Amino acid sequence: MKWKETVKGLKAYEPGKPIDAVKREFGLEEITKLASNENPLGCSPKVNAFLKETDFNFAIYPDGYAQNMRTAVAEHAGVPERDLLFGNGSDEIISIISRSLLGPGTNTVMAKPTFSQYKLNAQIEGAEVREVPLNDKREHDLDAMLAQVDDNTSVVWICSPNNPTGGVTNRSAIENFLAKLPADVLVVLDEAYIEYVTDPNYPDTLPLYKQYPNLLLMRTFSKAYGLAAFRVGYAIGQEALVRKLDPVRAPFNNTVLSQVIVPIALSDQDYIEKCRAVNKAGKKQYVAFCERHGLDYYPSDTNFILFEIKADSNEVFQELMSRGYIVRSGAALGVPNYLRVTIGTEEQNAGLLAQLEDILATKGVLA
Repeated sequence: MKWKETVKGLKAYEPGKPIDAVKREFGLEEITKLASNENPLGCSPKVNAFLKETDFNFAIYPDGYAQNMRTAVAEHAGVPERDLLFGNGSDEIISIISRSLLGPGTNTVMAKPTFSQYKLNAQIEGAEVREVPLNDKREHDLDAMLAQVDDNTSVVWICSPNNPTGGVTNRSAIENFLAKLPADVLVVLDEAYIEYVTDPNYPDTLPLYKQYPNLLLMRTFSKAYGLAAFRVGYAIGQEALVRKLDPVRAPFNNTVLSQVIVPIALSDQDYIEKCRAVNKAGKKQYVAFCERHGLDYYPSDTNFILFEIKADSNEVFQELMSRGYIVRSGAALGVPNYLRVTIGTEEQNAGLLAQLEDILATKGVLA
């Protein structure tokens, strides 16, 4: 096979282990998955009710323009319909951007650590990847990132809140960065967890995209809306920018079901408020655990938290899994001796923390 040089040696994305596989491996009947930042409450009851009552003709292609979903998202966000680009999850939008703008002779700038798909897609396209460590506040170091930008830079990625660390990049830093950046460099502001943000310093970014033609906001229905299985991500940018990216999008990339479900989910904002409240309370359980045991943690504006365990994170990951809890090892995310845990329900959080406390005490980490 005549493989592209850029894909040789690449490793596929490693998602959290599937529940059925863990059940079989360890002979367990019940598994709590807190690894992939899914909403533990699931989706709006309105969505479930609709699915039980409605039939579809699955022989017909979906609307390639996603008109009904497009209208609902535009009205919810308060943006023009033609300023929207839809993807089969945000992952496809990252691929569209990379395929459109990156290649040999170009470079892309991002934080480290951050969402792995930025780097992977850049490598596939043969672009140089320039990674900049987070600053001492555990935020994107936008001044250092700006220093990495040159005439060959095509895309800069800002993940806010950042995955896997959970922190946001503040308003003044983003605005100063955009003001100084060359106009021919695309800035992608990935806001997959924006519904969970409580930091008052985080900006309303919609006015920024209207001011900067080279800014693209990226959001998703996979997290707070509990629709990960439907695979709908979207981007917001000025129409001229979206028009350039759209030809790279696969036709019919959002299913008939997803296009019908998204407007229903958007109509139930009371449910999103409930999810936000449950998440806020759950986060306090993890913070209290860390502070009680003197463990470092990253302040989070997401539905996950990255925290220290003072032990081999791969070993602890395996031991938790054997006890019925799937989390993410920090070693797989570039942060060894830490775990990233999705915030679950009060009961799920308490159960996991009890098992973790026992494991760490056995290892001599906890007094």
